[in-house]
Amino acid sequence: MKKSTKNVSDVTIRFAGDSGDGMQLTGTQFTNTTAILGNDLSTLPDYPAEIRAPQGTLFGVSGFQVHFGSAEINTPGDVCDVLVAMNAAALKVNLANLVDGGAIIVDTDGFNDRNLRLSGYASNPLKDASLSKYQVFEVDITKLTQLALAESNLSSKFIDRSKNFFALGLMYWMYNRPMEPTIKWINSKFGNKPDIKDANLKVMQAGWSYGETTEMFTVRYEVAPAKLPPGRYRNITGNQATAWGLMAAAKKAKMDLFLGSYPITPASDILHELAMYKNFGVKTFQAEDEIAGITSAIGASFGGALGVTTTSGPGIALKTEALGLAVMVELPLVVVNVQRGGPSTGLPTKTEQADLMQALYGRNGEAPIPIVAACTPADCFDAVFEAVRIAIKYMTPVICLTDGYLGNGSEPWLIPSFDALPDISPKLRTDPNGFMPYLRDEKTLARPYAIPGTPGLEHRIGGLEKQHLTGNVNYEPENHEFMVKLRAEKVERIANDIPLAKVEGDPKGEMLLIGWGGTYGAIKTAAINLRARGVNVSHLHLRHLNPMPKNVGEILYNFKQILVPELNMGQLVKVLRSKYLVPAIGLNKIQGQPFKSTEIEMKVEEMLKGKS
Repeated sequence: MKKSTKNVSDVTIRFAGDSGDGMQLTGTQFTNTTAILGNDLSTLPDYPAEIRAPQGTLFGVSGFQVHFGSAEINTPGDVCDVLVAMNAAALKVNLANLVDGGAIIVDTDGFNDRNLRLSGYASNPLKDASLSKYQVFEVDITKLTQLALAESNLSSKFIDRSKNFFALGLMYWMYNRPMEPTIKWINSKFGNKPDIKDANLKVMQAGWSYGETTEMFTVRYEVAPAKLPPGRYRNITGNQATAWGLMAAAKKAKMDLFLGSYPITPASDILHELAMYKNFGVKTFQAEDEIAGITSAIGASFGGALGVTTTSGPGIALKTEALGLAVMVELPLVVVNVQRGGPSTGLPTKTEQADLMQALYGRNGEAPIPIVAACTPADCFDAVFEAVRIAIKYMTPVICLTDGYLGNGSEPWLIPSFDALPDISPKLRTDPNGFMPYLRDEKTLARPYAIPGTPGLEHRIGGLEKQHLTGNVNYEPENHEFMVKLRAEKVERIANDIPLAKVEGDPKGEMLLIGWGGTYGAIKTAAINLRARGVNVSHLHLRHLNPMPKNVGEILYNFKQILVPELNMGQLVKVLRSKYLVPAIGLNKIQGQPFKSTEIEMKVEEMLKGKS
């Protein structure tokens, strides 16, 4: 039958099923293809912590949401337009996030009596009219996959595992996406397993053909490319961007890159990514624990390499003493914290922003450390590059904060010119005349970087308090106070070397939204939507959290009301209140999920009406 085509500006699709149904792979392939077509996009992988949660259960549901369009996209979408549900549990968990009138594509095989019972349905929602306000497309994806592979020699278990490619092919047809990028990926991934390769290709083609031939689907959708700045793009996750930012920084610093790390969700992908680039002089060490990870990185920095360690909140807790050591010995070190829900093991695969206070104060003694925070997946490249620059120039450990949403999420990245990146090479001390290990640079207060083995520059370091200039162990009260204040002043002077904060919107007015980290997209979208409705609201997002840009206080004083959306119980808002004495209000969410822009819009309107 004849199919019509409808042009739409943006679409949000959520793929959902059991954690073994391949929803992350399906969403990733759809996203990569969409990026190739030139759409702007943002993704939200959302999966359980269990490697293989019990099949058919609510807590075993794995989802992948992608929001793509022909205009600027800043969030993975507040609600989805299309829900692909591979079983009853996937439908139940995600239905509340589907827009009224949205499309539901279900695998009817996932709605048998057992699946309905495990998901808590008293009756089959496909038959009881409870989905009447949605467009429901019942497709027996499992059976159609089995028919497509009826002549293969594969086991029934593997055949059923291929059904995600049927769903992918169907969505490629519905949104006019080419299959060629995924065909290329399948050929590369399974080139030495021809049976599996051919099966996946055949099932994906079957999904495409089903959309083309069935009378169930009468409309295809077209989403034009976005008008992005010219340049070369690729789709990138935050963890990939972090790894590449570290490699670029090491090259620009003319240093070998050493990563000492212990695997931990959601930071492990940085270790995996860097391990593939030994040809760039990258050395990766999978340590036996978090303490070994950071101390090996400190040792690498002492030896003249760029020492880096990656982790999440629980790992930062274990690295605390070594962080204090890095502060005391004043060596360049970058610590990447991909934050997750806590405390303790908490929510390993869910996002949170609850480690700001830990980064600021989570060490014994007075041990200030510079803090840089990324705001989007692609921005992880720039944020970690900046962290490396500060660490080398000021001879200090630096904490770079990302989070699970940024680390796992993806967006188009405008690949920068390597030649345009600044040279951040350290000023290595080689002259023994007048050398003292804690002699200070007059501008930065950084001590000399003297690589062991350099003739005449022999010195010792360690965790005991240092005597000014000589670095000898010293217990004098006045020297200790002097050195503590000197190390703090060194960190404060970084404020002279970072850009002033910039407000998006009016520089003064009724309402300022201020945030940090992965809340950027939701806050920006909320501010744009509110201004379009005539609301006087501006947005300030902080990259440098310690020290903050010099003009932050001046900006805050220019607004009557200040709202601070955070995925915690109110950490930045406490810092702003105490540092600048402003009556900032917090908007807090700790559900393991990023903000929806509508949540922020509703709070702003509530405050402006005087209800707060």
